Amino acid sequence: MSNRICQLFNIKYPIIQAGMVWNSGWKLASAASNSGILGLIGAGSMYPDVLREHIKKCKNATNNPFGVNVPMLYPNIQEIMDIIVEEDVKIVFTSAGNPKTWTSWLKERGITVVHVVSSVKFALKAQETGVDAVVAEGFEAGGHNGRDETTTLTLIPMVKEQLHIPLIAAGGIATGSAMLATMVLGADGVQIGSRFVASDESSAHQCFKEVVVKAKEGDTQLTLKELAPVRLIKNKFFNDIQELYKQSPTPEQLQSLLGRARAKKGMFEGDLIEGELEIGQVSGLINDIKPVSKIVETIIIEFEEAKKNISTF
Repeated sequence: MSNRICQLFNIKYPIIQAGMVWNSGWKLASAASNSGILGLIGAGSMYPDVLREHIKKCKNATNNPFGVNVPMLYPNIQEIMDIIVEEDVKIVFTSAGNPKTWTSWLKERGITVVHVVSSVKFALKAQETGVDAVVAEGFEAGGHNGRDETTTLTLIPMVKEQLHIPLIAAGGIATGSAMLATMVLGADGVQIGSRFVASDESSAHQCFKEVVVKAKEGDTQLTLKELAPVRLIKNKFFNDIQELYKQSPTPEQLQSLLGRARAKKGMFEGDLIEGELEIGQVSGLINDIKPVSKIVETIIIEFEEAKKNISTF
């Protein structure tokens, strides 16, 4: 299945395991890489010394390429980037910020750089800064999202029309048939998050994984657009946000309700009542928790079957 994404990262299948906060530790990233895809450590939920530990453990657990996802809105960014260079990580996915800030710095140090965007405008800006590839993530995705609410099946062909570097589709992809659909629309590969949350190797709390498996259509919704749009499973905390909206709150009032460490409380510590439970709409298609290797195997089988079925149309 070799293509531009496989060649760029030296992987067997054009699939990236998303570097999600509180879910993507070294166990998930190494298991993904050992399965023939690109595993990513999610630095967004890690202090610099914790990130270094995860990188070292990932190196010991896999001989295959892996990378680090760095949301640029977090503090200690210089220290995080220095650790990535010191530990000889060769692939970095940046998100939640201006790619111009770090792309040249990383590439000068021999690192492959990919930036995550939610619109054609930002895809072109990322390309102009010299990134090696772009992840275009649709409105269906879990966690923090774009303000334009463009869906994946609309976003991918619009970005493809104007991009000349490799394009990775994200948002609402958990099956081989969805992978094929986005590649037919122009993507060179896919980034998958929510499906890997419900894996044995994910660092998410078991209670959160079970809620993801139980989620149905309509159980997630985008909220907190005044701060940073985020897709959450509806729970007490989500309902508290909706009640506050009835009072036409200021961003400061919303921030006060959000407080600190809500995502950690929900996804990592398993507080299903007061925690922030970030997951994509595609959780409605996730029905079990299983090893990463089995998830990847199933996706590839579905992908090949979908290709055969298309030829009969």
